[in-house]
Amino acid sequence: MKYRQLTKEQFESLHKEFAQFLATQSIDVKEWQDIKTNKPKVAEEEMNIFSDLVWDDVLTKVNYVEHFSKTSANLFKCEDEQIHRIAIKVNWDINLLEQKGFEWLMQNPMDNSVEIFKGSKSYNGERNLEIFDLIEKGSSISKGEIYDYINSLVS
Repeated sequence: MKYRQLTKEQFESLHKEFAQFLATQSIDVKEWQDIKTNKPKVAEEEMNIFSDLVWDDVLTKVNYVEHFSKTSANLFKCEDEQIHRIAIKVNWDINLLEQKGFEWLMQNPMDNSVEIFKGSKSYNGERNLEIFDLIEKGSSISKGEIYDYINSLVS
């Protein structure tokens, strides 16, 4: 398996897509019930294959991810060949995880207590796997507004 299996909730929300996936393999509802009951390893493998397809589709479309902690933020722009990072560290007692702290940062990004670092690198391995790793470590997929805003200030 390339990524990880989707959660039960994710499978439930992708119920129609999973049914279509099984149909492409000529597996109908009755046969799927039989496979789940009598061949659990085969059922698990089908779920793993579907999970990888979903993750690949989602990750291929990702352009930005971000990760916030109490006093820092890591903003990533994910291009085809390179990933760009803006690392922000706030050097005073603030909580960027709270609305008040986040708003302060957005209004004062060039304050003396804010350090901003930029960097870029080529992917070490496969692009989607590196983005998946960031997500598994707590990053969230974003639209990139914060990255673009901060980038416009420090470019």
